[in-house]
Amino acid sequence: MSKVKILVVEDEMIIADNICDALNDLGYEALEPAINYTEAIERIEEEKPDIAILDIQLSGKKTGIDIAKKIRDSYNFPFIFLTSNSDTFTVNQAKEVMPPAYLVKPFSKDELYTSIEIALHNFSKKIGEMNSDNLIIKDSIFVKDKGFYSKVHFEDILYLKSAHVYIEIILKSQQKIVVRTSLNDIIQKLNDSFIRIHRGYIINTKFLSQITQTSVKVLNDEIPIGKKYKDDIIKRINLI
Repeated sequence: MSKVKILVVEDEMIIADNICDALNDLGYEALEPAINYTEAIERIEEEKPDIAILDIQLSGKKTGIDIAKKIRDSYNFPFIFLTSNSDTFTVNQAKEVMPPAYLVKPFSKDELYTSIEIALHNFSKKIGEMNSDNLIIKDSIFVKDKGFYSKVHFEDILYLKSAHVYIEIILKSQQKIVVRTSLNDIIQKLNDSFIRIHRGYIINTKFLSQITQTSVKVLNDEIPIGKKYKDDIIKRINLI
C-alpha cells in the first residue's frame, strides 16, 4: 500500500508550504507544489498525483479552473478548488467543471482532511464503488486504513480470495489486506488482467506461472480452478 499523493497548486508559497505540511501531518504524501498552469501540468505528467488542490486565482493568464478542465479532459482524477473568494461569479465558474469538493480560505486541518475524503468518495461514485471505505479510481483500490485512504495498485495484486462478507487481497509483497465487499462486485471494476477462476478466487494473470487441469499457480501460490470457470480460463489464457 502507498500513501495518497496530493498536488497543491498555489502561487503564494507560504500558503502552499503550510498546506503541504498539513497534508503530510494528516498522513498523505504532498508533492512539490506548483505555482501556475505550466508547472501544474508538468507535475501531473511526472508525478501522477491521485488528487489535486487547486487555487482558483493564480498569477498568469490561466487559472485553477483551466487546470481543472485539463485534468477532467486529459487525466481524469479528482481535484478540490481552493479559494478565498466565495462570491457568486467565482462559485458559478467553479460549478462548470463540477469539482468533487472545494475549500474556502482560511480553513482548518480537519476541513482539509474532510474535503480530500469527500473528493475521493464523490469522484469514485461517478465510476462506481464498492462501499464508502473502499474506492476504485483508475488503476488502484483506495482502502480505508486507520481513518485514511491508502492506495493499492492493481499491478501489485496477486489474487483476491473470498472470505464470507469480506475479501482478502493478497499482494506480491505477501501482505494481506481485508476489505468488506464481494468478488462479484469487485470483478466488474478491475482491469482485464484479472479473471475469476473459482467462486472463491480472482487472479491477476500477470503473475500466472503455471496452469493444470485443476489448479493454477500465481507466483508460488497454488489456487484451485472451479469447473464452471475452466473453459473461460482457457479462452482468456489463449488471448493473453
